[in-house]
Amino acid sequence: MLTFALVGCGRIAVRHSELLGSGSIGGARLGAVCDIDADAAASLGEKYSVPYFTDLHEMMRSVDVDCVVVLTESGKHAANTIELAPYRKHIMVEKPMALTLDDADAMIKACDRYGCKLFVVKQNRFNTPVVKLREALEAERFGKLVMGTVRVRWCRDQAYYDQAAWRGKWSSDGGVLANQASHHIDLLEWMMGDVESVFAKSATALVDIEAEDTAIVVLKFRSGALGIVEATTATRPKDLEGSISILGEKGSVVIGGFAVNEMQTWNFSEESPEDLDIRERYSVNPPDVYGFGHKAYYEHVVDCISNKTRQLVDGLEGRRSLELIMAIYESVETGREVQLRFSPKQCRLGVPVT
Repeated sequence: MLTFALVGCGRIAVRHSELLGSGSIGGARLGAVCDIDADAAASLGEKYSVPYFTDLHEMMRSVDVDCVVVLTESGKHAANTIELAPYRKHIMVEKPMALTLDDADAMIKACDRYGCKLFVVKQNRFNTPVVKLREALEAERFGKLVMGTVRVRWCRDQAYYDQAAWRGKWSSDGGVLANQASHHIDLLEWMMGDVESVFAKSATALVDIEAEDTAIVVLKFRSGALGIVEATTATRPKDLEGSISILGEKGSVVIGGFAVNEMQTWNFSEESPEDLDIRERYSVNPPDVYGFGHKAYYEHVVDCISNKTRQLVDGLEGRRSLELIMAIYESVETGREVQLRFSPKQCRLGVPVT
C-alpha cells in the first residue's frame, strides 16, 4: 500500500482527496495533507481523518509517505517540487508543471539528483476513448494525418477567479491556455506529433484578469498536418465542451463531452471487428469537466512506483507541452508565427507584471 500526501488543499485537491481518501485507488491511500491556509488543511484532514499541516517540511518529517502530490497554485509548482526532492519521495505535480522552461528544467534536475520519479498530471491521456484513439494512431489506421483540433468551451466566471488572488495572473497562473486548456494542448501534440510552428491570438473577453480567457491557435506540425486550438472560459452560462478531433486520409475520430470522454465519431475506411463496440461502449459523457481519467492516472502511478515501470508523462514530457504553450504566448505577444524549438523573449507567463 503506497501512501500519498497532498500539498495544497484548494479546488483540485477535492478531486484528488476523494479518490485517495475513499479507497478508490487500489494500492494507494491518503496519508496526510498540507496547506499554508490552516483552515483549508484542517477541513480536508479532518474529513479523511489524516494528519494535516501548514508546513510541508514538518509534514515530510512527521509522516512516512511514498509520493507527494503538488496541488498548489501553478506559480509555486516548481519551488514546491524542488523543496520536496531532497526527501527522496516520488512527486506528482498538477498541470502545468511550471510556468517557465527554466523552472521545468530545475524540477527535472532536482528529481534526477535525488532519485525520485516526477509525474506530471495529464489525466485525459487515460480516458478510455483517448486510449482507443491513440491505439488507432499507433496502428496507422488514419494513414496520412490532415488536421487535429481541440476545443475547450468552459465557464469560469468572475467569482471563480476571485476565489484566489493568484488566479488569472501572469506570474502565478496564466490564462485559459496555461490552465484549463493545457490538458487538451498536450493531447493534440501527443496525437499529432511534434509542432513546427504556431500562430495565436487571444482576448480577455468577460472577466477582469491579467491573462486571457479566450484564444485561437493555428499550428503546423512537422508531418505537414495542420491544427487548431480553440480555448475559452467565457462560455456562458455553463460548461459546454472539451473535445479533440483527428482527421486523416483513412479515418476520422471525434471525442467530445465535457472532458474528452465521449466518443462521438469513430469512422474508418477499413472497418475493424471492434469498431462497433467502441462506438457503443465509449459514448458516455462524464458528469463534470474532471471526467474519469484521474482514477486511471493514479493506478498508473501506483504501477510505475510499485513495479518500476516507465511513466507516460514524466518531467521531460510535461516540459514538452509547456514549451508549446509558451510558444503560443510568444506568438500572442509578438503578433508573429513562432517556430518550435524556441527560447522565450516576450512570453509573459511566469513573469510578474510591473
